[in-house]
Amino acid sequence: MDANARPRRIVVIGAVAAGTSAAAKARRNDEEAEIVLYERDRHISYSGCGMPYYIGGLLSDFKEIVPRDAAYFKKKYNVDVRIRHEVVSVDPEAYTLTVKNLETGETFGDRYDTQVLATGAMPVILPVPGVEGDHVFPLRNPTHALGIRGFLEQRHPESAVVIGSGFIGLEMVENLAHAGLAVSLVEKLPHVCPFVDPDLSPYVLEALEQHGVTVRTRLSASAIRPREVELEDGSTLPGDLVILAVGIRPETGLARAMGVALGANGAIQVDESMRTNLPDVYACGDCAENVSIVDRRRFYRPLGATANKTGRICGDVITGGPLVHRGVAGTGIFLVFDRAVAATGLNEREARATGRDVVVSHNIKPDRPDYLGGREMVIKTIADRADGTLLGVQIVGFEGVDKRIDVLVTAMTAGLKAADLFHLDLAYAPPFSTTKDPVHYTGMILENALARGRELLGGDQLAAAGEGTYTVVDARVPAQYDAGHVPGAINLPQEQVREALAGLDRNKPIVTYCNKGVTGNAVQNILLNHGFKRVYTLSGGFRQFQSCRVAAGKLNCKDAARRIVENEAVRPALQKDGR
Repeated sequence: MDANARPRRIVVIGAVAAGTSAAAKARRNDEEAEIVLYERDRHISYSGCGMPYYIGGLLSDFKEIVPRDAAYFKKKYNVDVRIRHEVVSVDPEAYTLTVKNLETGETFGDRYDTQVLATGAMPVILPVPGVEGDHVFPLRNPTHALGIRGFLEQRHPESAVVIGSGFIGLEMVENLAHAGLAVSLVEKLPHVCPFVDPDLSPYVLEALEQHGVTVRTRLSASAIRPREVELEDGSTLPGDLVILAVGIRPETGLARAMGVALGANGAIQVDESMRTNLPDVYACGDCAENVSIVDRRRFYRPLGATANKTGRICGDVITGGPLVHRGVAGTGIFLVFDRAVAATGLNEREARATGRDVVVSHNIKPDRPDYLGGREMVIKTIADRADGTLLGVQIVGFEGVDKRIDVLVTAMTAGLKAADLFHLDLAYAPPFSTTKDPVHYTGMILENALARGRELLGGDQLAAAGEGTYTVVDARVPAQYDAGHVPGAINLPQEQVREALAGLDRNKPIVTYCNKGVTGNAVQNILLNHGFKRVYTLSGGFRQFQSCRVAAGKLNCKDAARRIVENEAVRPALQKDGR
């Protein structure tokens, strides 16, 4: 650098995941630049995803979720982090900004050569009476987490109401239950966990009800009182503590005032280099838009991993590096009690809205062999019928969900097709998987439907068609049929099908099913090989059909679970052959 030239000044506004990642990467690339971060909160570079576990007592030390402070960044990266400082205005033409010290009230000016907006997101606060109560908390930052944990330790509440069933809401339900509270969950939508499609939501509902959580859907809170929450229908839920988890929105007030362009979803528009429409102004993290790797649409999906990634890309670009943001699939995962829930890519509604002809499969398989305690996971996969492109995946299960969602999003990112999944050389040993992994089975099911005429029919599609539209063949043994079956189905076990062909109407479409899909597909093969033209197998079998009925409000989770248990009780006699 010329001895008379002033060093380039990089100002980062926001010092959580994206902001600190941008600053750290910029310093790795450029030892000469002046790098300053302004953060209005007291805490920086914290683990927002770990906060529910601190509140619930699984983490005892607050420092585990806030491991770094301003001194750490100064010592390690020679970066100045100024907490409790809010940037109140920016003049993008003059490259100056006005900053307020929130401790003293003092304001002062600063300048920048390059500015990074990493202002994150803010919680949505319900506009209902009582929301200002001292027992009502959002959860977005460590100050909120400290407040909730302090309330638990000092006030000893016995009951809690969590409003909203997204990631944070469901994690708070689990952790408040872990802390000994009686927990109720309120969700305005018809189904809990809008992260997954309605036909997978009942698996999450099942976990909640099994752990004693009271769940109320299709309702909003109308008032919050000191010890209860009133709902729209006039009913009340006990609530010594209330958690607001109805969502977040991008924090873009400063950006808007500067003249930064925002997208339709309210987040900051950026290009692949994280540039905004203003010269030398960049944005990253939860305040910025993303681009879908599936259909290249702009969308808003604020996730911790994405914030860190876009922060690193931004820090590289502003110091001359070659990184670009290739887009994301929106991959997420969380745990609610013993159930892991993961999704990536488009959901079914989004996929159909693109105009594509899609194939949807439900694959129910154990995460490892039964003899080593394997438990079932449900993998819902959405593919493009035209070319086998994988569009989206959702999984609910117990163990190994993270492995499968990561394999599948890697396949999506690499452009692999549905038929390629079976050919993946995945690791196998009984403690970790079955010989054919659930990912392999997903590929087999989709390839059969896409290329071999083994068509799938969803449980919601069958229910919507009404009785009489299809000849529905229950291929299980009579004891399983008697324990519960699709309305209007005839019981025709697999070993009797060949002798009963003459009695089936070849001019009427047929749907075959078993408990989860294996035997239903076997009977579908028999019928197709004997010249029947329109034969479908029920995607995910009777198990998934029951889930669809719960989603439609025609069956409650307890009755569905009871019928599943009764069907499973027959399995030992069938040598656990998949029926």
